[in-house]
Amino acid sequence: MINRSATDFDLQPVLTGKRVSVRPIEISDWDGMFDAASDPKIWEQHPATERYTESVFRDYFDGALSSGSAFTFVDLATEKIIGSSRFYGLDANKSEIEIGWTFLARDYWGGSYNREIKALMLEHAFQYVETVVFWVGAENTRSRRAMEKIGGVMRDGIVTRDASGDDPYVVYEIAHRGWRQDFLR
Repeated sequence: MINRSATDFDLQPVLTGKRVSVRPIEISDWDGMFDAASDPKIWEQHPATERYTESVFRDYFDGALSSGSAFTFVDLATEKIIGSSRFYGLDANKSEIEIGWTFLARDYWGGSYNREIKALMLEHAFQYVETVVFWVGAENTRSRRAMEKIGGVMRDGIVTRDASGDDPYVVYEIAHRGWRQDFLR
């Protein structure tokens, strides 16, 4: 049940799981964040395939800082930065927000880190909104499979957005009602 107004959405809480901290991004995160992101394999299916380079990643990082809604993921066991994400596009009328701009260092793929991070972010979001959406590059089969593994349902059609030019995306959603059952399957 939604227990807070969407207009009161806290865009940068500190969220702590068993293995990961999701905390507001800081300027001092640059070295660790770039280290985690500088693997070309992370971006090979993403619309921004060059994001592993310093100049392109700098734009991503600076945008994350200025967004006021971005996070740094920290492995609690090693205190190493392992990725990032952000909330975006809160629409109080639709009771909807996006979780996006997400990446995770390759050493953390295929396990349960993505699931823990998304669970923390979804749990927080569902205090304020009914639906969380995820824009995924249409050709990014790896991220599409990851969305389906956590219960994301793809909306109809291919879409584009101003922030990404003509890059084609698909949109997945997870609704508050029943999300835990779908998420845990």
